[in-house]
Amino acid sequence: MKNEQTKEILQSDMFSHLPQMNYMPRWGVLLLDLLLCAVAFWISIWVGSDFLIHIDASRQMLGIGWQCLIVLFVQLCTCWAFHTYSGILRYSTFIDTIKVFLANFSAGLILMLINLICDYLVGKHPILNSMLFIYVPFAFVLLFALRVGVKTLYESLQRSQGSPRVMIYGTQAAGIAIAKMLRSAGNAPYHPVGFIAGPTERHGYDLAGLHVRLLNESLFVWMRSRGIRHVIVSPLKMQELNPGKDLQIFIDHNIRILTTPYFTQWDNIDEIDMQRIGRVEAIRIEDLLERPQISVDTDNVRQIINKRVVLISGAAGSIGSELVRQVQKYEPQVTILLEVAESPLHDLTLDLQKQFPKARFIPVIADIRNRVRVEQIFSEMRPDIVYHAAAYKHVPLMESYPNEAIQANVAGTKNMADMAVKYKTERFVMISTDKAVNPTNIMGASKRIAEIYVQSLFHKLHEKDENCTKFITTRFGNVLGSNGSVIPYFRKQIAAGGPVTVTHPEIIRYFMTIPEACCLVMEASTLGQGGEIFVFDMGKPIKILDLARNMIRLAGYTPEKDIRIEFTGLRPGEKLYEELLNQKETTLPTSNKKIMVARVREFDFDEVSKDIDQLITTTRLGKPFTTVKLMKQLVPEFISNNSIYEQLDPQ
Repeated sequence: MKNEQTKEILQSDMFSHLPQMNYMPRWGVLLLDLLLCAVAFWISIWVGSDFLIHIDASRQMLGIGWQCLIVLFVQLCTCWAFHTYSGILRYSTFIDTIKVFLANFSAGLILMLINLICDYLVGKHPILNSMLFIYVPFAFVLLFALRVGVKTLYESLQRSQGSPRVMIYGTQAAGIAIAKMLRSAGNAPYHPVGFIAGPTERHGYDLAGLHVRLLNESLFVWMRSRGIRHVIVSPLKMQELNPGKDLQIFIDHNIRILTTPYFTQWDNIDEIDMQRIGRVEAIRIEDLLERPQISVDTDNVRQIINKRVVLISGAAGSIGSELVRQVQKYEPQVTILLEVAESPLHDLTLDLQKQFPKARFIPVIADIRNRVRVEQIFSEMRPDIVYHAAAYKHVPLMESYPNEAIQANVAGTKNMADMAVKYKTERFVMISTDKAVNPTNIMGASKRIAEIYVQSLFHKLHEKDENCTKFITTRFGNVLGSNGSVIPYFRKQIAAGGPVTVTHPEIIRYFMTIPEACCLVMEASTLGQGGEIFVFDMGKPIKILDLARNMIRLAGYTPEKDIRIEFTGLRPGEKLYEELLNQKETTLPTSNKKIMVARVREFDFDEVSKDIDQLITTTRLGKPFTTVKLMKQLVPEFISNNSIYEQLDPQ
């Protein structure tokens, strides 16, 4: 009954203001320590009065009051020397305990030294030696008890505020630091109740006052019985894991996975800086998608970029802006930011000037569909390397506007490629898509036509001049976090309470992150000798339905119970799966095992160029069916899916 009353008092709002109180000033901590030292002194006198003090009382030269003042003065000096007052009581650590011990031990030695000197000079001593042997341990116990008591009381008050309880996965330095941070920080969002050890790790012991439990089914039974629905994966543990496989067990048990945002900075940690841990936040679905990592040969990239003029079209887009940032590592002479959208380009320029104050950027407003404007830029800037990322990319939207897709993705690419040749650009890297393989939509077909143009152009030029512009193409799948991609879309739907809309239960996609996509482009810049189409080993495709379910679980909800999933049907031009290679195509390895060269059908430039010119001219007539018919003649494997243009396909 008494325990229930105590718990009820602690959980009431009468103590709710205490965790928000300001810290006690240093002089206040020092005065409190001296007060406890005075108490320890008088306790020592009282304890030793019957059986110790009479031993050397005859040699005493000062009264008890003066002895107390001398002891407190010496204790003040040692506390000042060891800065016992500088710490915050409720955040006391082992280091603070050591400081208190050294301060008390030093005070005892100094007082005994004073006694020895006085004994030698006058034959008497100011302080009772017998009292010192009692005072030193008593003073340490009281000062230690003060810090432990304040810290324990504060943590109890924090727990009473109702923060969700959480387990910490990982027993390394980073995990311990997270536990300490959460137990001591004001208004901590979570209350740690234990650590989780992996199947092969030691368990069943206490660490930093918390029990270490084994990761198995019994753990989840125990967590459910205590209402624990969160787990924090420590930064070092995150580096050891394969997140896509090893964390799925938590998702399957509806456990919300949390982490800290700076886990990539935690290598070989000896001492933990609490401020570097930062806030605890929910893990992103991007961190759980299993994808191969790309390692870039930085020396080769530096060799082609350093001190060169680099032009990036679509510079303010998802891929373009990341390319701009990655290029700066290799110190180009100048980076030309070619973009048609004014506001995004302005924002990007301001960010770059702040992030790379020594780098030189030239923002250029231009539309790649304007051939005269593109030539003006090339003639003035004379770029050595071009990364062509400007394009229309949204499949359903382009299905309604095939003329605009051809103008941007084909005519725009043709303008950029022709000017690169005319003004002797060394390398031209075109960014394509997996939707160009066996295209079922306008966007993918337009990108395939652009691939055909630059590849056939290179082969035509290379026959006459081996030092001509090297045209290189890269293909990759869906980019995580890019504008209009599925993950931000799902995230908004979950935040709104659902439903989450998936087009088809069997639809699958390949995924990669924006930095990974740009790594591929950078590597292609060095591997390519001209005419290649590089493809990326993107691992296993992801079922979009599984992606939606995992995102709902990561947000702390249960699919179909808290948030519904609705199937809306395939959108115009959309297909169930994407391919990185045509069935008739094969691949060749490169020096990077994650990057391959696609062996694709080659076209005669003179014939293709005429057909593409006719296609571009047709788009100006505003007749989409005529445009799409010509596209299908250029790309025979282009078979429309769920589109009004299916009637143009052979039956």
